Amino acid sequence: MALVAGVDSSTQSCKIVIRDSETGALVRSGRAKHPDGTTVDPNAWWTALVEAAADAGGLDDVAAIAVGGQQHGMVALDADGNVVRDAMLWNDTSSAPDAADLIAELGDGDAAAGAQAWADAVGSVPVPSLTVTKLRWLARVEPENAARVAAVALPHDWLTWRLMGAKSLDTLTTDRSDASGTGYWSPATGEYRRDLLVRALGHDVTLPTVLAPGASAGTTDCELTRGAVVGVGAGDNAGAALGLNLRPGDVSMSLGTSGVVCAVSEAPSADGSGLVAGFADATGRYLPLVCTLNASRVLDWACQLLGVDYDRLAELALSAPAGADGVVLVPYFEGERTPNRPTATASLHGLQLGTGTPANVARAAVEGMLCALADGVDEIERHGASVSRLQLIGGGAQSPAVRAIAPIVLGVDVVVPQPGEYVADGAARQAAWALSGAAEAPSWSTSVEEPVVVAADTSESGRATTRLVRERYAAARELILERP
Repeated sequence: MALVAGVDSSTQSCKIVIRDSETGALVRSGRAKHPDGTTVDPNAWWTALVEAAADAGGLDDVAAIAVGGQQHGMVALDADGNVVRDAMLWNDTSSAPDAADLIAELGDGDAAAGAQAWADAVGSVPVPSLTVTKLRWLARVEPENAARVAAVALPHDWLTWRLMGAKSLDTLTTDRSDASGTGYWSPATGEYRRDLLVRALGHDVTLPTVLAPGASAGTTDCELTRGAVVGVGAGDNAGAALGLNLRPGDVSMSLGTSGVVCAVSEAPSADGSGLVAGFADATGRYLPLVCTLNASRVLDWACQLLGVDYDRLAELALSAPAGADGVVLVPYFEGERTPNRPTATASLHGLQLGTGTPANVARAAVEGMLCALADGVDEIERHGASVSRLQLIGGGAQSPAVRAIAPIVLGVDVVVPQPGEYVADGAARQAAWALSGAAEAPSWSTSVEEPVVVAADTSESGRATTRLVRERYAAARELILERP
């Protein structure tokens, strides 16, 4: 029995699953915490990987390994392979003015034209999360550090490189999915746009070689393991899609630190509005994606405000009527990426003496979080992706209130897979794929239990309730969007 390991190096932690390469059966697993913050020394990720591997019983018997990682993080390396500065993560919004400048420059001062030009070039419009905007920030704020940069990698690229011994900058590798989140690689053409990289940083650098789906990046050569096949890896969203075995027509809605809606598509997208990011997936297809900065932390906030735990929050939310008696939360607590409002704040609307109850506030928190993501589903459909099934995943999906309210807000049946480490599972499938050399990823399932299916009320009254909740949220959101 050959074993494969899949790694999920996320914002908050490092998780490892070790599975049978033939059946997908879980053999063992491990995890370790990452430091908090929006900037992190990449060496902390390696330390966590070492700890997680030990927690999983080591990697000595593993024949192949692949890494899924948080997207967009800027790992800047000097000519000797040393980290130039702490990595700026996807949720660092310092580069908001740089994103605006890059858009304006490509449109010769016309923001709308610039946004469409970026979308046409790389599938996405620059927002503070994308690597290209962080490079412009580095050039503007830390020019001495920018001048030292000889290579730029992403978190999963850097960890893959470390697993293979970090021998030279030209051995850096990545995959289509993670490259598509940089802002200087085109999913449509499969090529880097070095002119856009230079526009941001001021000079050209070594970039990871983009390997084909299922490819091997090399073999391990580090204290953790030697001689194991290293799969190409993926960005976390594509890794999760692979772990869930998403197919065209499937939509995934993930409620973690961020909220993510993505769909597997046969064609690339180029949304000049910036709402839909035109990413690639890990199989050779495409992954149009909408991301919000505010998801499960909205529930954290509601618990703190009301002085309750998550179970009690769910009870309160389910005791309130749909629409929360007109109480609406627009949950832009940490600014927002979609729509692009990095300096926005959250707003609670519709409070009256008789309606400002704990139950209505709890309901408004759940509905507001879901409405923001429901807008994302609408946008993905509008840009050509078909939606025949929606899967709800992530920590927030375990809330009974979220599960019950999601079909009301979304107006469709919702499938809730059994909890799992979907990104790590996707990476494990990639490791097995690279080990086998097959044309496609293995089709094994990583879950032994059937998913929960929560049906939507498709009656006329049910559809009317969905419209009521969505329209109230849209009206409150527009008040924020009208602000300068």
